[in-house]
Amino acid sequence: MILLRRLNGTQLGVNADLIERVETSTDTVLTLVDGTKYVVAEDANEVVARIIDFRARVLVAADALAGPTRAPIVPLHLVDGENA
Repeated sequence: MILLRRLNGTQLGVNADLIERVETSTDTVLTLVDGTKYVVAEDANEVVARIIDFRARVLVAADALAGPTRAPIVPLHLVDGENA
């Protein structure tokens, strides 16, 4: 969820995974996958930055939950077509 501001200054929480597109004309308009539209005070670049930050935090949290039980890293090596 990302927090944005409506034009009247009130906060709005939006599920970042449901945003289909961000459009800018005079205002920034978010269109969700179900067609719902929200006009927000932040510009499109700020909305995209918040979405990226949100997703990065989700990945970091998921990695922390996985803990040290991850599979060991196996180095890659070249395989020629004859010995594959």
